[in-house]
Amino acid sequence: MAQDHIRYDILAQDALRSVIRKVLSEVAVTGHLPGEHHFFITFLTNAPGVRISQHLKAKYAEQMTIVVQHQFWDLKVTESQFEIGLSFSDTPEKLVIPFNAIRGFYDPSVSFELEFDVPAMEEEDEHSAEVTAYPAPAEKAEETAQESTPPTGDDNGKGGGSVVSLDSFRKKN
Repeated sequence: MAQDHIRYDILAQDALRSVIRKVLSEVAVTGHLPGEHHFFITFLTNAPGVRISQHLKAKYAEQMTIVVQHQFWDLKVTESQFEIGLSFSDTPEKLVIPFNAIRGFYDPSVSFELEFDVPAMEEEDEHSAEVTAYPAPAEKAEETAQESTPPTGDDNGKGGGSVVSLDSFRKKN
């Protein structure tokens, strides 16, 4: 099979990140999430461009999951990143998160999840980009929640969907 010079895997990953960008942009405009929607966003804390307090960096040295639900402020979205104010143990914090640092996005209200295989700093490999988009069970929310606002969605994991893996489209080495 021919080598993929176009890099469809990277294009697909960028397109799916634009879904997150669009959703957050709409929330930034209205100032609240519609209906029962809320988001769990997992990101690498040591990725380039991530800005979090030293306290949070010490506690979450590799990755962190934030919950965007009722209590957030100053959400600003640009083409490459978003910044948001959240409270951790009653301490307000401002976080800046590049979209390229995101490993996962989950909305338990509709059982929608995007996962990105973000290479760690020392293991960057041009063939490591992988994206999976699929509905996830409600238990996932409880497993990944950190110190932010707790989830209140009443999702029982009844969403139907299919797994889309880019591995099946890649050249085998």
